[in-house]
Amino acid sequence: MNKKILPILWVGVVAAVMAMVMLTGKPSEATTEGPTKVGFVYLSTTGDHGWTYAHDLGRLMVEEHFGDKVETSYVENVPEGPDATRVIRELVQQGNEIIFTTSFGYMEPTLKVSKEYPDVKFVHLTGYKRSPNMATGNIRFHEGRYVQGVVAGMMTKTNKIGYIAAFPIPEVVMGINAFARGLRSTNPDAEISVIWANTWYDPVKEADVTKVLIAEGADVLAQHTDSPAMLQIAEKNGVVGFAQSTDNIEFAPKAQLFASINNWGPYYVDMIEATRNGTWSNGDGPDHWAGDTWGGLKSGMLKLSPFTNMPDDVVAKANAARDGLADGSINIFEGPMMSNDGKEVLKSGEVLDDAGLWAMNYYVEGVIGSVPQ
Repeated sequence: MNKKILPILWVGVVAAVMAMVMLTGKPSEATTEGPTKVGFVYLSTTGDHGWTYAHDLGRLMVEEHFGDKVETSYVENVPEGPDATRVIRELVQQGNEIIFTTSFGYMEPTLKVSKEYPDVKFVHLTGYKRSPNMATGNIRFHEGRYVQGVVAGMMTKTNKIGYIAAFPIPEVVMGINAFARGLRSTNPDAEISVIWANTWYDPVKEADVTKVLIAEGADVLAQHTDSPAMLQIAEKNGVVGFAQSTDNIEFAPKAQLFASINNWGPYYVDMIEATRNGTWSNGDGPDHWAGDTWGGLKSGMLKLSPFTNMPDDVVAKANAARDGLADGSINIFEGPMMSNDGKEVLKSGEVLDDAGLWAMNYYVEGVIGSVPQ
């Protein structure tokens, strides 16, 4: 064969392989001998020290677990909406065999692209829509917030708790209500003032909201936003609070009481292993259920950092609440339970199931105001 023709033929082969990836989202047999390519879509920067940072710690755990058997990549600061669709498609076209999209607002873009590329696996965090090749995963964040409430009720002197909320979706509302249930279990007189920041991550806005809450008398603070700004302001003003997603003790050594830590790594490893060994199933398969995972303290998907800056009796209560949630002896949403406008939600002995949690559009007793509609 004429050696001068070889480069031309090789270009043709490469073009054919790339075309197959573009059209099907699946590399050809000639390209499957390398590592499993894994893509991640991040809402903010890996330096947010909160939500995205926790996901990236999970990605690093994947690399440590699989070594050279996987190759990971990520795209950060991806807005929720149409731009996410473009980014997810690009990750498919780069040959990723499984893609994790790590924010609630990526649900529709992920679902759309999953239908376009049925041979690629997708995992969306933290929504509820699925397809044969799109699973969902979530953490029972509200369990950690219940323990926060237990501690807050014992630590507050003003009986005023400040809570920075992100967006009025059920996941956030159930967290506020879980906090309130814990709060009222140790201090029936304490109340929660909620300010909706309408952002997941905006350190300046989070700091400004924190100052407002402190000015209104809050001496214990909680958040469903992602930066350490709240705790940094708390530290400067002599009040205390709780970290979100990762341990922020380095930013507020005197203000942080404990952190609710999102432990995504083992779940990521599990989903990738199911992709690699062919046991992924969104049905009642005998080997692996990839469809929907919602783990908490019992499974280890949620962890709590050491309890600090609190008396021994508060630590004992916090330990008891954490352990009770993990072993099932405590059910956060067990009746009797009233909404904050006096309506009976649960009778004595009734328990709110997961469907009821995802339908929460009301506040329970102890929370001031109403959920934005």
